[in-house]
Amino acid sequence: MQSQMDALTIFLVDDDDDFRDSLSWLLESTNHPIRAFDSGEQFLERYRGEPGCLLLDIRMPGISGLALQQELIKRGHRLPIIVITGHGDIPMAVTAIKNGAVDFIEKPFDDQVLLNHVEKALGLARDWFTQQQAQQQVNQNWNSLSKREKQVMELVVAGHPNKAIAEKLEISPKTVEVHRARVMSKMRADSLPELVKQWQQLGR
Repeated sequence: MQSQMDALTIFLVDDDDDFRDSLSWLLESTNHPIRAFDSGEQFLERYRGEPGCLLLDIRMPGISGLALQQELIKRGHRLPIIVITGHGDIPMAVTAIKNGAVDFIEKPFDDQVLLNHVEKALGLARDWFTQQQAQQQVNQNWNSLSKREKQVMELVVAGHPNKAIAEKLEISPKTVEVHRARVMSKMRADSLPELVKQWQQLGR
């Protein structure tokens, strides 16, 4: 997991060749991989959900920055987006923020201010990536449970004691204890509160 987080990528989408090149040069100081695209269409064609952050020009020919943002949401990609905007595009930038962009930068900008925004976005990307990995692990653990173990887990997190669970499932309390122990082991939960937290993560 750590190696993937170290490899967070800075994606840059801007149709201005000179601006894109100069910004790529500036971003090299972050020591993160940089992938630049001259259009929203090109980015959508090549992006595969890699963790990182996106610097996005809001006004471009073809698919606009806002439309690109909405398409990423539609595809289920969670990527911290910093919108790059001109003075006249600020209302659009505000809309982008409302749609989930984490920040916007107005041209012309100070280089250090931009780098600070990027580091903030990369920190957020690390947090999101960690959360995503944890969620995937919980889902995998849940899927490893047998049908009976899932029934026991549901009743355990609802606060039912073993005896009540045994009566409801028409099995012995001893069998409930065995299933409960397996649930704790497979879900990698050290305590009941941890198991309840995982149940909430599953959206049950």
